[in-house]
Amino acid sequence: MDKKTRDILITSFLAIVFGLVLSGFMILFLGKNPISVFALLFSSMFRDGYTIGEIFVKATPLIFTSLAFAFTFKANLFNIGAQGQFYIGSLVAVSISLLIPHPIAIPIAIVLSFIASGLWGGMIGFFKARFKANEFLISMMSTYVALNLMNFLLRTVLMESKGEYPQTESLSKSTWLLKIVPHTRLHFGFILAIVVAIVIWLLLYRTTLGFRIRAVGQNQEAARMSGVNPEWIFIFAFFVSGGLAGLAGITEVNGVQHMLLQGFNPSIGSLGIGIAILANANPIGIIFASILFGALQVGGTIMGQISGVPSSIIDLMEGFVMVFVIISYYIRNKWEIKREKKSLIEGDK
Repeated sequence: MDKKTRDILITSFLAIVFGLVLSGFMILFLGKNPISVFALLFSSMFRDGYTIGEIFVKATPLIFTSLAFAFTFKANLFNIGAQGQFYIGSLVAVSISLLIPHPIAIPIAIVLSFIASGLWGGMIGFFKARFKANEFLISMMSTYVALNLMNFLLRTVLMESKGEYPQTESLSKSTWLLKIVPHTRLHFGFILAIVVAIVIWLLLYRTTLGFRIRAVGQNQEAARMSGVNPEWIFIFAFFVSGGLAGLAGITEVNGVQHMLLQGFNPSIGSLGIGIAILANANPIGIIFASILFGALQVGGTIMGQISGVPSSIIDLMEGFVMVFVIISYYIRNKWEIKREKKSLIEGDK
């Protein structure tokens, strides 16, 4: 095991531990025993087959939004707009499913959700390439545009027939994603997420294009001198990133919600960022990190119902873990820079 991998494992583990410890102190303030609460939390995750299935259901969209951030991150770009791209994918998925109430709608919706969200994300890359715009700000603001577009459509052309609620009609069962485990909500979207994560890993680490993306991320000007066009990489990376976030939309709409309603899953984009950093933007690591967060969400909901501790404590716990994940990323970078300086000094000698 090299030093970089060791650092990632140690700091990620400590980030999770410190997040849980700090959450334990918050539970103490509520007058509860944190040890018994955590024991209930972890036992709740695996109490039956349905609950275990729910862990993977919760992890599915997180895998996609984490991959969305990770893909641009490898090119040293920051896609903060996965939430908006998720909403664009959801809009396309529900529109196709309502328009074509037939199983053929599912592959069409998958492809068009990826393309539509990819174009939404690619727009950010274009502004970055053409006008040298700050992709952090552009991607963040694009989320508000996507959110308001969704809210507008849910109150107009996509609104359910009674006109009472900002949501669509329920989707025909023929357009639901296939369930892969009986008596659970676990659907085909989880398999799709695993396959896509593996494909993204192969693309980044086993292809010339992936090497060019990572080269731009390491040193943009050096990559340009080697014949790589960074501007094209910006657009491509954001297109793929947006498309990945859009796939999260169809897995939620066609796999879980079976409709589109206003304001659902408002934190899926931000969670994806933290999970991607926790996994050091490694697509395979993202699978396991997403399952971990899915387990926390499921266990937290059950814990809140049984223990009397508000289930919102899980949101706080995830927030603490995110903070320590960001701190651990900063520390890893410091260690890496220190090692590189030491290596250069020893090389000069």
